[in-house]
Amino acid sequence: MKENTSGAQAAHYDYLIIGAGPAGLQLGYFLEKAGRNYLILEAGPTPGTFFKTFPRHRQLISSNKVYTGFTDREKNMRWDWNSLLSDSDELLFRNYSKRYFPAADDMVRYLGDFARHFRLKIKFGTRVTRISKDGRFRLTTGGGETLTCERLVIATGFTQPYVPPIPGAELCESYTSVSVNPEEFVNQKVLVVGKGNSAFETADNLVETAAVIHVASPEPLNLAWKTHFVGHLRAVNNNFLDTYQLKSQNAVIDATILKVERRGEKFVASLSYTHAHGECEEVAYDRVILCTGFRFDDRIFDDSCRPELSIKDRFPRQTSEWESSSVKGLYFAGTLTQMRDFKKSTSGFIHGFRYNIRALHQILERKYHDREWPSRAVAADPEGVVAALLDRCNSSSALWQQFGFLCDVVVVGEDGGGARYYEEMPADYVRDSDFGGNTHYYVLTLEFGKVVGDPFNITRHPDPAEAERSTFLHPVIRRYCGRRLVSEHHLLEDLDGEWVKEEHHARPLLQYVRGEFAGAGAARGGAAGGRALERSRF
Repeated sequence: MKENTSGAQAAHYDYLIIGAGPAGLQLGYFLEKAGRNYLILEAGPTPGTFFKTFPRHRQLISSNKVYTGFTDREKNMRWDWNSLLSDSDELLFRNYSKRYFPAADDMVRYLGDFARHFRLKIKFGTRVTRISKDGRFRLTTGGGETLTCERLVIATGFTQPYVPPIPGAELCESYTSVSVNPEEFVNQKVLVVGKGNSAFETADNLVETAAVIHVASPEPLNLAWKTHFVGHLRAVNNNFLDTYQLKSQNAVIDATILKVERRGEKFVASLSYTHAHGECEEVAYDRVILCTGFRFDDRIFDDSCRPELSIKDRFPRQTSEWESSSVKGLYFAGTLTQMRDFKKSTSGFIHGFRYNIRALHQILERKYHDREWPSRAVAADPEGVVAALLDRCNSSSALWQQFGFLCDVVVVGEDGGGARYYEEMPADYVRDSDFGGNTHYYVLTLEFGKVVGDPFNITRHPDPAEAERSTFLHPVIRRYCGRRLVSEHHLLEDLDGEWVKEEHHARPLLQYVRGEFAGAGAARGGAAGGRALERSRF
């Protein structure tokens, strides 16, 4: 449909997407391929406006591992955290930078080329100022234009800084606008509020010039290499920790900031230490910088379609289809979708949400366009099911990146009625949809085990019979009858992440699946042949 700029009649679309960042472009790619009626609205003049400003110090922390030793494109995506999904080898990020941590400007260039290459329908310089709903969504732009749609997808990311409820927070500077010139901090004492990557990125930048730097928040520091959540502190930003532990005046403090006051030329922070039996102290600083992240901005929605919020009102609450829990037809894509796996998997980052968006597209196709989730037939016997499972756990990038969140599903028909293999579904969507009504099916995920203590000093258990004690990423296969978990089987962890050994991987899995087939045949929904589990993981 042609865009209407006269204001006489609102242009109408099946899908409007707000935001031409990585998420908006990724969904636009799938809608374009499917021939859907859509338009992407972008406030800036080009795709990827966010990356023109952030991160402030212009280095991405998303891995760009070009040389992997593999030639298979799907497998190489396990170590490519920046490319969007497409059918073009030209539009892989490795063609834009060979640096392991690329420059943010390379991402801007990449996103622009992606949009042009696939001729995505984008209207630039279009800031949405109001959204209402009366049957269909009605969007008003800053230029006075009105557009309507059946389904609205918010792919803007977090556009509003999150300001913690600290009295005096308005006196502090913000990560979004504070100077990145270290010379402006010479001999100053600086408090950085927050313990995420933006906080340590800021602190690292000031190490050579500031006299003293304190990084503070109430909770202890989380390190990504311990938690497996890449939003926690990454090694690329943790040089500051040396300056603390090796007595170079700086400190990482666990403390609640009760208030910030201005006294003369200083800012005085009242600190209540987390691990000091209630000790409180006032500390004077020259600068206080809030690096406390961002939140979803719901101010453009009127009361007819304002979405329900969650997690300290920083995220829109969503169903397992990434639809608003309170507004039908309102969907979310990109970093906003991490509400569903908050600080557990990778939905907050390109290498995670690109797969979420592919799944979202399949959900939309199934829900609104009568297109079934793509699947393939596999032999409805243990050997056929095992071959399909091993092939996927040894090749899939989606299961690797979205560990424990996305899954493959093998549905075995009743009475030998064949088996179908479905790829990359959100695990909770399986539960909530009609897929969860099948009486004999298997769910494949890749998952980390629980790390206790030092992650670099873990006792391994190389016996396949103890594979469930594996701590590194490894396949987990669960059998369900309806929404009841019947049994589960872990494949032993492998140093190279390749589960191809006959004795350690293939044979134990085949034995497990054979037992499950036998149990299902003897009593539909029984648990024979596997370890029975009465609890439900869903």
